Order: sequence, then structure tokens, then C-alpha cells
Amino acid sequence: MSFLFSKKPKKNPTRLFFATDLHGSERTFRKFINAGKFYDVNVIVMGGDIQGKLMIPIIKESNGHHRATVQGRVEHLETEEELKSLMGKLDILGFYYKVMEEDEFRTLQANPADVEALFNELAKQKLMNWVNLAEERLNGTGIKCFVTGGNDDEWEVLNVMKREDTKSFFACENEMVYVDDDHPMISIGISTPTPWKTPRETSEEELGKMIEEMAAKVPNMNKAIFNFHDPPKDSTLDTCPMLDWDKDPPAQIVRGGQVVLHGAGSSAVREAIEKYKPMLGLHGHIHESQSVAKIGRTTCINPGSEYAEGVLRGCLVTFVDGEVQGYQMTSG
Repeated sequence: MSFLFSKKPKKNPTRLFFATDLHGSERTFRKFINAGKFYDVNVIVMGGDIQGKLMIPIIKESNGHHRATVQGRVEHLETEEELKSLMGKLDILGFYYKVMEEDEFRTLQANPADVEALFNELAKQKLMNWVNLAEERLNGTGIKCFVTGGNDDEWEVLNVMKREDTKSFFACENEMVYVDDDHPMISIGISTPTPWKTPRETSEEELGKMIEEMAAKVPNMNKAIFNFHDPPKDSTLDTCPMLDWDKDPPAQIVRGGQVVLHGAGSSAVREAIEKYKPMLGLHGHIHESQSVAKIGRTTCINPGSEYAEGVLRGCLVTFVDGEVQGYQMTSG
């Protein structure tokens, strides 16, 4: 009698690159799209807060020169080279801008609703350009790009990412997607309350309900990825200065000459990770809290953010069959 023994075919590991909190920075987004080829990965994931925070009017003066107020300083631009240099600086900072005549500036200044409409229009245009760039750069590479919003992003702006004609770029918020043949990912960009009252915030209770609704879509938690913008509470991924919310702007709380630090993450996110034990947690929101932590079997990552310097912080993660094999923080 003879017996035949067969080995189960060995699966190839998936390599994923994760970054978050780009806040409109053109240079940082381009680095993110290029990271797929550079790091030789299968998947790139952007974890939220992709929209910029400020709009800068660049005013054309009667003498042909321009001026703009950037970070409290008035910039006087006499040449086209100086104008292009300023635009490049604003692109890195993630600020939107528009060149306008003095009269248009005065009219806009007097109408807050028009300011908001222009801001959203510029934000949507940049995001549409980014989707097109991703499709162009990733075409034929086999690399998938998944992007979700964060608490600083407006729904009106995020909606321009939802396109049916894309082959490489996928808006994945409030969706369950597969990053490869085996591993499902659910994504939530809304955060718990912040001192800045950002566009997309909710209570811990409501965030917990959102997570439960998304978790119900996951067929196999052992292989799941939780792409939640808010990091889990008291996990080292959420450590930052404690702020006095009663001051405008919010100020750091200092005791005994030392800044008080605390965990600003979400208890609902932590409870969900402890309950469902997914393979991987991808988080952001707290820029200064670059960290990797284990919550039970789950590897949780916050790569941090230095978008205003044009630096892309990220994390390479390798996994196969529901197990994280390794990770490496990156910066460049």
C-alpha cells in the first residue's frame, strides 16, 4: 500500500505601505504614490486627513507685483520666479491658493460663504488631480491604492474620490475591501471630539456603533485589517500634550514646568480591537505619536506625520495568511 502526501502550496506574503495625515501636501502625496514602486509593495493605503487646512489669496497688484499673507507674514513678490517659488512652498505646506485681483479679494473677504465655497472647490480640484495622478502612475503596476478620509476632511470634498472608472485608486471609507485575495480591510475616518471641532467628529458611543456595523461585514477577523483614523486609547499611538479646550486656540497644559501628556485616542476603537482581534490596525490622527503597539494579537501602527516639511512618514508591513511577519517604519 502506498500513501501520497502533498504539501499545501506556500502563499506569497503581501507587502503593504501605509501613510496618513498628508493634509493637502502635494510633495508628500507624490511621494506616497511613488512609494509603491520604491518599496516594492502590493498595496498602498492612505489613512485619512488628506484635505488641506488653509487657503491663501495671492493678490495681483496694480503694478504687476503680487502679495500674499502666509503664516502671519506678508510676502511681496516682484517677479514670476518669486511667485512660482511661493506656490511651491504653499504646495508643500498643503495650503490652497488662488491668484486674484484686488477687487475680487475685497468682495470675497466680505462674504464668508463665498470663501468656504472657493475653499471646497480648490480642495476638490486638488483631490481630483491626485486621483488622476494615482491612476497614471500606478497604471500597469498591479499596485492597489486605497484611500480614506479623516476627521479634518469634508464629505463634499471626499465624494470626488468615488469614481467607478478607476483601476488602481479606490476610495474605501465605510467599505469592506480586500487588499489581496485573503485579507479584508474596513475603514472609518471619523474621530471622537477634538478641541478644534473639525468637520467629522462624533461621540465614542456613535463611533462604537459605526465600528460594529462595519465589523459585521468582515467574514474572517483573523485576517482583517482595521483602517481606523482614530488610534486606540492609551496605546502609545495616541500620546500627545493635554490641551485646555477653554482657550482659543487650545493651549498645552503645563504642571510643574512639564507639559502634561495623555492618550487622546478612542476607547471605542480600543474596545473593538480587543473584542475582534484583527490581524492589523492602521491608525493616524496624532501626528507626533509614531509608534507600533500590540493589543492582544493585533499589531497596531501609527506612522506619524511630518507633511508640512514635505516628509513622508510611513510603515511597511508584510503579512501572509492572517499573520504579520514584520514591519518597518520609513521616512523620506
